[in-house]
Amino acid sequence: MLEVVKPGLETSIQDYPGRIGYLNLGFPWSSAMDSWSLRLANVLVGNNVGDAGLECQYIGPFLKAQRDTTIAITGADMQAKVDGVGIPMWESVALKAGQTLEMTFAKTGTRSYVAIAGGIKSPEFLGARATFHKAGVGGIGGHAIQEGQVIPVGTGNGNPGRKVKESARPQIATDKQWQIEVVCGPNDDWIDKAGHERFLSTKWKLSAKSDRSGFRLEGPDWTFTEKAYNKLPEHGSDPANIIDQGYPVGGINLAGQTPIILVNDGPSMGGFINPYTVPQCAFWKLGQAKPSELLLFEVISVEEAQQKARDITALCSENSIV
Repeated sequence: MLEVVKPGLETSIQDYPGRIGYLNLGFPWSSAMDSWSLRLANVLVGNNVGDAGLECQYIGPFLKAQRDTTIAITGADMQAKVDGVGIPMWESVALKAGQTLEMTFAKTGTRSYVAIAGGIKSPEFLGARATFHKAGVGGIGGHAIQEGQVIPVGTGNGNPGRKVKESARPQIATDKQWQIEVVCGPNDDWIDKAGHERFLSTKWKLSAKSDRSGFRLEGPDWTFTEKAYNKLPEHGSDPANIIDQGYPVGGINLAGQTPIILVNDGPSMGGFINPYTVPQCAFWKLGQAKPSELLLFEVISVEEAQQKARDITALCSENSIV
């Protein structure tokens, strides 16, 4: 239904919540990095909130419609145009057969989301259409969309002119700094008091060596408690080593002295400690942060994180549309 004229930079099909329940088999959840934006895009065009759409990162695609439909674009501003004329974000827009949708570079944020009435209907793999690039599953052929492909879309018309209330949208940072919520653990007792204070007071730089598996951070060295040194040999020789354990999604994985946030396509286990975990409610911020931008972390409780996630879910509904 949508012909790919130019694919953009690793534009992929993602849904929500993704491939749940298969970490034990080595398949992460994948899904949209900024699921808040994807869900709102789906609401705008009359889809179920979890339907598959396009995740466009840094540079968006050039697409041609093969039939009349309705689209919505949320998240990062990639200066979208239909037949060369700019269209609004956070609003449903008519796209007629033969018209083109062109997106360029992200002026603000990193990832844009395109929802199409009826949702993308690529084949499911383990219950989800989300693309997991490194295993070559989900999406179309397991990878980012390619020039000349046709993206299959389900039946749906949608209504143009529907808008998301300003108060219901994620507020993308424009000062290149992000306040990211974390919860302590599971291995916070391996870091000493000075190490915790240093982590929470540092503006960590997001490295360009980051992708949908892990966000690598640049900053000061960590310091450890006696537990990290006085341990059994099977835990490994480095103070950040621990006997292989399950990793939480969002775990800040300490690989030696380098913290790596395990994001949507991250590994499910390994032999490094995770002193903190970024909860689901803050993942949209990670999805919109650019390399070289600064991340400052703030501790909240598990209960606060769960409530923030519920608050976001409540916003991804018809109550947020005008």
